[in-house]
Amino acid sequence: MSSSSQRTSSKPRNRRPRRKLSKRQRRVYRRRRIVALIVVLVTLALAVFCVYSLGRGMAAIDATIRHDDLMALSRKAVPAPKQKSKVKDCTASNVKLSLQSDSQSVPVGGAMKFTATITFVPKDSSSCLIDASDHSRVLTITSGGDTVWRSDACDVDSRKLLLAAGDTDTQTMTWNTNRSGQTCTEDSKLPKVDAGTYTAQLSMRDHPKIVSNKVTITVQ
Repeated sequence: MSSSSQRTSSKPRNRRPRRKLSKRQRRVYRRRRIVALIVVLVTLALAVFCVYSLGRGMAAIDATIRHDDLMALSRKAVPAPKQKSKVKDCTASNVKLSLQSDSQSVPVGGAMKFTATITFVPKDSSSCLIDASDHSRVLTITSGGDTVWRSDACDVDSRKLLLAAGDTDTQTMTWNTNRSGQTCTEDSKLPKVDAGTYTAQLSMRDHPKIVSNKVTITVQ
């Protein structure tokens, strides 16, 4: 009895051959890879930028807080402001005004000069403050009850003086024989006064009780 063995042989499977990509397909494939790489790089850059910006923002907030703390400490360290000077303003009891004209008459359209003097007359060793500007120490020209001209028609800078014992302040003031109005006007544009008798006197604008002697002048 003979036995026969049956051999089985397995045939190798047939593999699909790789399909070659055309040049156009290879270009598309490369583009896609490049685009994907760019997207990754952009995403990474945005992430880095966000982290950096967040860090800068936190640093700025921290710096602001520290600055505010320093400012608060500085304010606490700043000494209280010194009290204002205790020197009082001059009054009629310690200041004297005097007025003198260069002449007793002046022609129509001419100019009359005056010497205005402020003298400190202390009752003790104290001193006082006074504004000796033409806007505060006012020269007034009148005719009867009519105010003809005032030196304070136009604003000027103040001229504060600290007067002590023996101090005097002398200034020259000029009246161009014209009439001042309610508003500030150039001297050359003011109308001239007529011939007549006029009275000049000094006074302190803020202290009506401080006045000088009266000076009579004639415009002819």
